[in-house]
Amino acid sequence: MYQLDKPDNLVEMLEDSIAIHGANEWFGVKNRDNAYQWYTYKQVGTRIDNLRGGLASIGIGRGDTVGIISNNSVEWAVACYATYGRSARFVPMYEAELVSTWEYIIRDSSIKVLFVSKPEIYGKVRHLLDEGANLRHVILIEGDGTGSMAELERTGEDSPVASIIPSSGEIAGLIYTSGTTGDPKGVLLSHGNITSNIHAIIKCFHVLNETDRTLSFLPWAHSYGQVCELHSVMRLGASYGLAESPATIVNDLALIRPTLLISVPRIFNRVYDAIRAKMEQDGGLPRMLFNMGVSSGIKRRKLARAGKNSVLTNCAFAIADKLVFKKIRDKFGGRLRVALTGSAAINPKIAEFFSDVGVPIYEAFGMTEASPGVTTNTPDYNRSGSCGKAFDKVTLVIDRAGEDGDSNEGELIIYGPNVMKGYHNKPEETRRVMTDDGGLRTGDRAFIDEEGFMFITGRIKESFKLENGKYVFPAAIEAEIMMNKYVDQAMICGLNKPYTVCIIVPDFSILAAFAAGNDIPADNAGMVRSGRVISLLETEIRNQLAKKFGSYETPKRILILPEAFSVDNGMLTQSFKLKRKKVMEKYGADIEALYAG
Repeated sequence: MYQLDKPDNLVEMLEDSIAIHGANEWFGVKNRDNAYQWYTYKQVGTRIDNLRGGLASIGIGRGDTVGIISNNSVEWAVACYATYGRSARFVPMYEAELVSTWEYIIRDSSIKVLFVSKPEIYGKVRHLLDEGANLRHVILIEGDGTGSMAELERTGEDSPVASIIPSSGEIAGLIYTSGTTGDPKGVLLSHGNITSNIHAIIKCFHVLNETDRTLSFLPWAHSYGQVCELHSVMRLGASYGLAESPATIVNDLALIRPTLLISVPRIFNRVYDAIRAKMEQDGGLPRMLFNMGVSSGIKRRKLARAGKNSVLTNCAFAIADKLVFKKIRDKFGGRLRVALTGSAAINPKIAEFFSDVGVPIYEAFGMTEASPGVTTNTPDYNRSGSCGKAFDKVTLVIDRAGEDGDSNEGELIIYGPNVMKGYHNKPEETRRVMTDDGGLRTGDRAFIDEEGFMFITGRIKESFKLENGKYVFPAAIEAEIMMNKYVDQAMICGLNKPYTVCIIVPDFSILAAFAAGNDIPADNAGMVRSGRVISLLETEIRNQLAKKFGSYETPKRILILPEAFSVDNGMLTQSFKLKRKKVMEKYGADIEALYAG
């Protein structure tokens, strides 16, 4: 059984897991027969030992930096843990990234050895070896010839070296925030930062153990996927199957049958929208049973909170559960016990729906600068709409400077062993976010209720003032709009304007049904130009927001886009956060036209 709070470094943590869980399956990789092949902790541990020796043979030691450009893979994990075993720093990068961003990170972090997943990437970064800077080796993960990772592992097998145990305060790695503006910032995270977060996660989710299994699809280049999934599951001695690709996640869930899922709201939003669209399409008895089940689920939850019960409600739910909701659980593999969602807020209605049907979702809050976990809901305490309670040893403070006297909201400040060491090579940026007494300013507007649940109400920098002096915090409004069945993405604008307007990316699959019934061209371009579609969405949004938001917050006009915000078109960060400045740069003239017209 693992001990909480110890070890305080990732090298001993890994070695403990291999010693205790050596025979357990660790990684599953899909083969050509559409089945998963599993590798044990001992098998992967041997590869880590070999690569550690290989890194030593090419001069990697304490304080050096190793980078990787690759999607999640067994090799990614082997490179990561072998680097830690040399007490060196590990710097991950996304495959789906601009070459200029790779170049910036490689230079900024002084990467000495770089692993790349495929020859195409090798060809794009090879020129950096000729600059005479820090980069000495580019190692190809694919293949097993000269200059490959396999060759380096063979070298290490012939010349093994013991692991170097780093101190808690030594830097484990840099995780570069993709950022919505400017160059990415390298967040310096120590072994103690990361292990404190792992211990806190396991304490919060004490129901998890070495028998659990997850499907891995969040990128480990991001702090959320790396710490909450890769490292924490390793600490448990549990297993992960690697998703083949984003397009195969549904099929992979059925094959892996996870008990644990670490995800983002967008995954649950899309499943929810698909379920609701199918019920609308099927109609008749399936829709009646679905609606009956949803209604009875809400009643059961409310009765349970009041300590009450209803036989009639339970019977209605049991019928819908057997005939409808079981099929929903089966979409997630049928065994899911814990689903953690972070990176962005999930609409409470969606979280409550899935929990009612037997897919318990626990919303968490974090940021890379906090290693990343700060708060979470758990099986022991869960309040819809909140981000949960603070992690063990983490203290939250609400800075109300500049707020009205009776306001309970302000900027969230974090204190704890998870707070980063700073931004690499950016002392001014570090001073800007760190308080004199070691707190981390989040830039998030929040409040904490009397029971310790934390609620985010918006990003301080994203708030804006209308010309009448009223402040608008767009995040909550956008989240509510995106609950509409016709809406996929939304962004509220209105800085120094008389009223707000909204950019909408529709759910074209659902909007197409409306178009077909109203003699509107069903192609995306035709639908977004249709006056009837614009009128429909404006009316839907106005009615939807009427009971929750002030009239000054409700958009008076909308701009409908034929293309979604995405990482590929530069409108989203790698962690799917909206780059508002980029959106305004591209669509600013169209927004101005809404006011002019």
